[in-house]
Amino acid sequence: MLRRDTFQYSVQARCPRAEAVALLGDPARQDELHPLITRVRRLPPRPGARASYAITDRLAAGPLRFPVTYQADVLVVTDDEIVTVARQRPATTVRNRTRLRDEPGGVVRIDVEITLAAPAPLFRYAFRQARSAHLGLARRLGEVLDRAGDGPAQPA
Repeated sequence: MLRRDTFQYSVQARCPRAEAVALLGDPARQDELHPLITRVRRLPPRPGARASYAITDRLAAGPLRFPVTYQADVLVVTDDEIVTVARQRPATTVRNRTRLRDEPGGVVRIDVEITLAAPAPLFRYAFRQARSAHLGLARRLGEVLDRAGDGPAQPA
């Protein structure tokens, strides 16, 4: 039996929205953000995907550290939304829906909703790992994008 749950977070950064979309829409650029990622390899896109990747995370269970590789598909990338789905055996999926919008003062608001589904025996561990990793990513994301927004001003 599968269990499913969702968590959300928001990040604000002072950068062009296009920079946030470029970073969040490309898993190969997220190794500096995501605390578990150790390797990202581009794959031929699966049907319906804009891009597909094999991503290796380093997970921990007590004192043990072990690599896990899963497939992630980028389904949607627009100037205000990014949707990805990651699949790992057995029957575990993580759906990430990110919405972006401009706020006053050159700030971009990034709202993320993560939905995880996994077999009941694995669910608590997988949900805890996903939530911890994505909240770690959220902490780093604002800093990285703020630095990107500090670059030289673009001519009008």
